Amino acid sequence: MTARFAAIPAEARGAALLVLATALFASMDAIGKGLMQRHDPFQVVWARYAAQAVIVAIIVSPRLGRVIRTARPGLQVIRSALLFMATLCGFFAFSVMPLADATAIFQTAPLAITALAALVLREPVGPRRWAGVMIGFLGALIIVRPGADVFQPAALLPMLGALFFAGYSIATRFLGRDESYWTTFLYTAALGALIASAFVPLVWVTPTWGDAALMLAMGAIGSAGQFLLIVAFNTAPASAIAPFTYAGLIFATLWGYLFFGDAPDGWTATGAAVIVGSGVYVWRRERMRKRA
Repeated sequence: MTARFAAIPAEARGAALLVLATALFASMDAIGKGLMQRHDPFQVVWARYAAQAVIVAIIVSPRLGRVIRTARPGLQVIRSALLFMATLCGFFAFSVMPLADATAIFQTAPLAITALAALVLREPVGPRRWAGVMIGFLGALIIVRPGADVFQPAALLPMLGALFFAGYSIATRFLGRDESYWTTFLYTAALGALIASAFVPLVWVTPTWGDAALMLAMGAIGSAGQFLLIVAFNTAPASAIAPFTYAGLIFATLWGYLFFGDAPDGWTATGAAVIVGSGVYVWRRERMRKRA
């Protein structure tokens, strides 16, 4: 099976791995949403990071001394804190919103990355890509519907989470290739668990054995998703497979319907289509710029 998979063209393999990673992330979010019916979001986020930290520490234990060393401790802390905030915003949103709605809004993250790359890294972004970014955020507003009777302030959380995730991505670019993947992986998990630990005593509810197993599974699934994400982008160029990250919206919609009975309405479907369309357009313009 491994040989047959290796015989598949690299871009197809990368796309398949990326789709599988998005399925795992959507599954992690669905488990988290279920747990938050009985536990505070802070406790669920803590469990997600703590389980991942333990799993990663076990994997790297033979070389833990080398992995834990970093040349950029300050940047590692900032990067980890930004991802923690993105996760926290996402989980608070999942606790009160349908998975599909929150996930669709969070899909503005690639557009936010483009905007921050222009403002922080001074990367060239032409008027067409800026237009794509603006239209994508308009898609998020279609889902949120500010001013409408159905508007809920919690709908702004995925947008805030997307901005935090964009900041995390920019910080990752600053790290470059100086740091081992396992080093950043371990710092992200450990610091996330440490930050959440400050709040967990205030909201702690002792989980049942079933919930404890789900919390551990959530960390394992999240770790596997991140691993496949790295393998996918090492297998094929990011510029070739990036749009497949939008597959996560399909899985979020499916899990939301199967496990929570949430079906996206016309506004969500329209807004999601605008976000995905804008994201693909910005991606294509970026690819054309790099080829020029």
